[in-house]
Amino acid sequence: MEKEQLLRQLPAVHELVSSCEKAECPPHLLTAAARDVLSRWRAAILHEESSPPDLASLAAETAALAKKRMKTSLRPVINATGVVLHTNLGRAPLSGAAVAAVTDMARGYCSLEMDMETGERGERCSHVEGLLRRLTGAEAALVVNNNAGAVLLALHGLARGKEVVVARGELVEIGGSFRIPEIMSQSGAVLREVGTTNRTYPRDYESAVGPETALILKVHPSNFRVLGFTREVRRQELVALGRKHRIPVMEDLGSGVFVDLRQYGLEHEPTVQETLEAGVDLVTISGDKLLGGPQCGIILGRAELVRVLKADPLLRVLRADKMSLAALEATLRSYLAEEAQSTIPVLRMLSVSVEELEKKASALKEMLAERLQDSCDMLIKPGISRAGGGALPLADLPTALVVVYPKKVTPAALAEGLRQGDPPVIVRLQEDGVLIDPRTLLPGDEERLVKAVQMVVGG
Repeated sequence: MEKEQLLRQLPAVHELVSSCEKAECPPHLLTAAARDVLSRWRAAILHEESSPPDLASLAAETAALAKKRMKTSLRPVINATGVVLHTNLGRAPLSGAAVAAVTDMARGYCSLEMDMETGERGERCSHVEGLLRRLTGAEAALVVNNNAGAVLLALHGLARGKEVVVARGELVEIGGSFRIPEIMSQSGAVLREVGTTNRTYPRDYESAVGPETALILKVHPSNFRVLGFTREVRRQELVALGRKHRIPVMEDLGSGVFVDLRQYGLEHEPTVQETLEAGVDLVTISGDKLLGGPQCGIILGRAELVRVLKADPLLRVLRADKMSLAALEATLRSYLAEEAQSTIPVLRMLSVSVEELEKKASALKEMLAERLQDSCDMLIKPGISRAGGGALPLADLPTALVVVYPKKVTPAALAEGLRQGDPPVIVRLQEDGVLIDPRTLLPGDEERLVKAVQMVVGG
């Protein structure tokens, strides 16, 4: 049949929309969807890919497209991967207290920038600065929208037009676009790299320091590690050098942690407190990683340096909003009350024992077996979880995995079906099965996960 004849078989937009009367969608969405569906079919006909379907099929396609566009894009997800700080899934889940604080601040007005004692305008950071100082021993603190912003603000405020000395092995890229050299360039600071990729000595820093040096910067390597023939300059050595030349020393700790993780059997990660006690003048950390709070960047250190950053016009661009500050305050108060391990999800997930994970895996396997009957085989096997988010990259977190072997669909199809479900479930995939790690399941996730699997494979 001629292409022109096939094109004439396509209905008009209004005709197609009228055929979608039962679809519970606003008319303008149906009209836009109808135009897009018809455009797609015109292109298919012109490229000789296929003939157009009947009107009922086109109407169903149009209604489905309109309904899809009505769905919320940002949705809650069940994280069954075992990656605690999963960047693609929003990193740290908030504590109950933090969620309640966000809800309270979001539903109405709040004392964000008003001093309730004087009635005058106040500083939004004042709600958390005292807590941060008390918990870390810092002279002053400042909160911005994320840690990349914290580093950018510090470099811009303290070293714009001047040199910043950094070890070559610490010029890392974190995530998709946070690259130390480029952040340095955007800040207006001049990069002065020293040493080699694998070995840097105090003398390298010493020879680089000059009249144009404004800052010595140490950067947490995140997921990057150089092993073997290496030499790193310790922060105490950098502090001594900074004192000698009267140059501030700044350290980007990346994740940032307030508690000694060795108590949970994990590798040592420098705490904010010990970093400041070592004499580092300015420390930057993330709020939504090992701290277990909302996305934000936290700057801690000497009052005179923080004062400069508070006066920098760039702060206005990077400031945190009321909901982030509310969540951060609630998170910090958990640390102050020494309740962090029991109330902050990230710390609970990192510190849970293998025995407890085995019990959770066993209970989940029983639930799956009861519902799925003959549609899947299941077993429990030991595995490894990850901290994620650039934190503890070398740490293996022993766990107990539930492995699901679907009989009616492929493992890839099961993983895809779970990801596209409601709620979406994100799992790990191996060649012959789907891996479910109970470490990152939140209370109530198990029942919803079982129903999600049942929807994909039947039962």
